[in-house]
Amino acid sequence: MKINIYIDGFNLYYGCLKDTPYRWLDLNKMCHLLFPRDEILKIKYFTAPIKLRMSDNDPDRPNRQQIYFRALRTLPNLEIVEGVFLRHKVSMKLANKEGYALVIKHEEKGTDVNIATYLVNDAHNNDFEKAVVISNDSDLVMPISVVVKEINLPVTVISPFSKNNIQLKTVASDVKQIRTGLLKVSQFEEKLVDAVGEFSMPEKWKIVVGK
Repeated sequence: MKINIYIDGFNLYYGCLKDTPYRWLDLNKMCHLLFPRDEILKIKYFTAPIKLRMSDNDPDRPNRQQIYFRALRTLPNLEIVEGVFLRHKVSMKLANKEGYALVIKHEEKGTDVNIATYLVNDAHNNDFEKAVVISNDSDLVMPISVVVKEINLPVTVISPFSKNNIQLKTVASDVKQIRTGLLKVSQFEEKLVDAVGEFSMPEKWKIVVGK
């Protein structure tokens, strides 16, 4: 079947990549191993550029993310769709005593809406025969349900977490999970080349891999 794959970048990262040796992940390689008998038309990776917080003790995080984006852009069938991080003040109730405190909250906005929009629009335009959504976010229940029940196209949901979201499981045509073994064999080469020149995996990730 001809398939499009829609990846929730932060869901993938926090579900199975954070603090692991597998962050230098070749998404094209991983997707081909997941669906060896299908023709992958497009991979769409939804994320947002990291913004540093005042309390952040790792100021190089945005640089590492941009290096990874550079690696992803070497994949000819992959598109990065960016949302935004918003920083705003909110009043939140104190846990151990009465009253409220004004805190600064950082929220990633746009990923779930962007995935939903691209998924439903591509389905409506017959852009694929099957869709794959890599996420465990219950906000995607409705768009997946629309594609499956109203447009009559199958949607496979792949969870980056150890368990599948029950709500997503009820509307998806099929469900899978990402296993550690798959991540291990789906890594980029340490050094890559693009139109600008040669670059390599972030140094901090090399240290992790070497442990």
